[in-house]
Amino acid sequence: MARHRHNIGFLALDVIARRHGFSPWRQRFKGHVAEGMIGGEKILALKPMTYMNASGESVQAAAAFFKIPPSDILVFHDELDLAPGKVRVKRGGGAAGHNGLRSMDQMLGTPDYWRVRLGIGHPGHKARVLGYVLGDFAKSDMDWLLPCLDAVADEAALLATGKTEDFMTRIALITKDQK
Repeated sequence: MARHRHNIGFLALDVIARRHGFSPWRQRFKGHVAEGMIGGEKILALKPMTYMNASGESVQAAAAFFKIPPSDILVFHDELDLAPGKVRVKRGGGAAGHNGLRSMDQMLGTPDYWRVRLGIGHPGHKARVLGYVLGDFAKSDMDWLLPCLDAVADEAALLATGKTEDFMTRIALITKDQK
């Protein structure tokens, strides 16, 4: 399960937490939580341990406890509609068939949170999507996956300080030779 394409967001959080010296992961809010500082900002990293379809329960519980408004939440998630290793950041929007985002929209009462869309590519046919996203990354995927995750962690301060355009530009520049 840990290496499924659907879990690329968790993989990104693991690299970010390790790179920035976050606290050890502990169980809380129906998930695993680690805390740290990035770019002078206090960050709470959360990996919901509910099923993907109910991940909003974990996020809502943490947001309510810490009084975090949806506009201060960043969700790292897999994106079929982006080429492998492409990264895009946007605020709000629809769930586009992503059940984790749908759950967050329902539990937070709004889609007004930031999405860090991590491209995993599309298997080519709609009938193959479920097996593809729930399948493990192939060994050949490591050529783009590891540099992408490293770049996301290296440039996380730009996200933490609200410089999303700069973040996307830096990721594109860093990873362009890896593709």
